[in-house]
Amino acid sequence: MAELEKEPTQAWITTFAGTAINLCLGILYAWSMWSKELINVKDAGKAMTGLNEGWTYLTNAEAATPFSLCVILFAVFMIPGGRIQDKISPKFGATLGGLFVAAGCILSGMMQSYAGLIIGFGILGGIGMGIGYAAPTPAALKWFGPHRRGLISGLVVGGYGGAALYISPLAQLLITSYGLSKSFIILGIFFAVVVIIAGQLLKIPPPGYVPPAAKVAQTAKQAAASTSHNWEAADLFKTWQFYALVFMFIITTQSGLLIIANAAGLLAISAKKIQFFVVNSWLLVSYGGLVNACGRVGTGWYSDKIGRVNAYMLNCGLSAVCLFALPIIISSQSVFLLFIAVGIAYWQYGGGLSLMPSFTGDFYGPKNLGFNYGLVFMGWGIGFFMARLGGSIKDWTGSLDNAFYISGVLLVIGVALAKFTKRPSYAEFSGNPNAA
Repeated sequence: MAELEKEPTQAWITTFAGTAINLCLGILYAWSMWSKELINVKDAGKAMTGLNEGWTYLTNAEAATPFSLCVILFAVFMIPGGRIQDKISPKFGATLGGLFVAAGCILSGMMQSYAGLIIGFGILGGIGMGIGYAAPTPAALKWFGPHRRGLISGLVVGGYGGAALYISPLAQLLITSYGLSKSFIILGIFFAVVVIIAGQLLKIPPPGYVPPAAKVAQTAKQAAASTSHNWEAADLFKTWQFYALVFMFIITTQSGLLIIANAAGLLAISAKKIQFFVVNSWLLVSYGGLVNACGRVGTGWYSDKIGRVNAYMLNCGLSAVCLFALPIIISSQSVFLLFIAVGIAYWQYGGGLSLMPSFTGDFYGPKNLGFNYGLVFMGWGIGFFMARLGGSIKDWTGSLDNAFYISGVLLVIGVALAKFTKRPSYAEFSGNPNAA
């Protein structure tokens, strides 16, 4: 029995190779470093000169568009990406996705235009992130039992959230030293190298593999929260829980993307009397990346202990309080409180991205997790609307206050929905009393 409690070495190799891949794909979370440069130049009435000559100005709404488009295509291509992972191999999916992202970065830098950002970062980047992100998490989860799904999911997707931790200061350094164009090109080449190497390390278990059991027997409540049946994608649509998970994903995503798309600008506004933070607004972006990554691992860990639903409700409830308080915090120009509120919002968002694949595995089984999670992931893509709406609200009103209030209300709705969402019973669905 002792050997059954230990996963094979390949399980952990796949897990951490997936983390490395997501550390590259997570450039999405550092988008505000580039958008801030293009918006702020216009606001200051300056012309594009020197290293950034040739680039065009962006409004707040325009700056949100490549980001939002990337999010939409990310979600759409998670579905074929999941199928590639399930039917071909996670190695192929990760490598293909990484090369798309790298090509998008390089093209964005070479075109030096708004159209280039749309095509490169928005379209190619979104396609690559969807295909690439679909590979590591399902591949890793197939090696582990339900008692570790939260933790393993958190470790893999933690790389995506943690990407902003190093990409933000690196992007700032590259932009300052080489300009906007070369910053995109250099990062694109770097991502291609890392993803190709790490992608070769992804493997799924051989046929007949059974994940090691938990050292301590599951309680009846824990067993009831996880299925032993592997649902087919066609059957997901016939259960109301599928639509509940998608909506829960929308809610946990929308507030996070609102903050992520505006993080650098929020610090610049709140700390306008402190020149250090104005010049180094990347600090909030990097801090957010760290908390985002920790939120994925931390939430995944305690969701294994207290249950997915309780973890979801806890995260969304605390984040709602922070969203409602942000307008007051920003007007008070308290950098300390801003870091606390934004940190909790990042934690909640990161936690959602470890909870939702775990929810999907618990509800519908691990075998078809790549494709099934790709379907649920559509909720993440729809959640982009708040980043775009936030940009428009700021253009109309001059602040993000109303966007924060709308986002907070949606988080409260998410808490209520999660309370009533339970695992679908395959026995009831199929009419077979022996099914679990």
